[in-house]
Amino acid sequence: MKIYEAKDYQDLSRKAANIISAQVILKPNAVLGLATGSTPIGTYKQLVELYEKGDLDFSSVTTVNLDEYQGLSSGHDQSYRYFMEDNLFKHVNIPGERSFLPDGLAADGAAECRRYNTVIETTGGVDLQLLGIGGNGHIGFNEPDEDFKKETHLVTLTKETRLANARFFSSLEEVPTHAFTMGIGTIMAARKILLLANGEGKAQALYDSFFGPITPRVPASILQLHSDVIIIADKPALQLIHQHKGAL
Repeated sequence: MKIYEAKDYQDLSRKAANIISAQVILKPNAVLGLATGSTPIGTYKQLVELYEKGDLDFSSVTTVNLDEYQGLSSGHDQSYRYFMEDNLFKHVNIPGERSFLPDGLAADGAAECRRYNTVIETTGGVDLQLLGIGGNGHIGFNEPDEDFKKETHLVTLTKETRLANARFFSSLEEVPTHAFTMGIGTIMAARKILLLANGEGKAQALYDSFFGPITPRVPASILQLHSDVIIIADKPALQLIHQHKGAL
């Protein structure tokens, strides 16, 4: 595990984009696992700028996203497909046929989970998985639970997660109650993991995940067992880790 402290959000985004761009340059046909939410927006903006400068070519890249809300169409402005198109896909040359997300309108949830597992397996596996972290330690939409779910599954979102995401909707009632998400086993199978966190609201989750016990009650704690994890976070997010002797 490597921990890098960012001076601010822009620095965090730049550092993350540099790591992702290095992956693409070293392996042009890389499989990137991508995340949504407010934290990676700056990273995607940096990647778009690198592409526009001619410093980055995504033409052979494949992407697989962590999750998607159940019940939202790809054209809904709060779907994760829409988010990815708006923040990255329509601005760079990732082939549309090689950018994958779960289908939020799939009629059969179990069948859609199986389909998405197959999609990920067919890519040959994720080279670099980008992650954010929830205030309760969730990664993707893997919420605190009694066990670690291995593969893509349909999850009931906690009230805490729905409240955190309500700022993107007109009201809490509009926030979906369920989502498709990659499982912990799929995330752990990525060759490299890049986790981003900013703000003091993530401090406890970061500390519990990387300096507490490994438990499904803190889903990100499983990352302690991964051989190649990079954490980029700002000082407020790292405040509790700074207090851990020798952490940085």
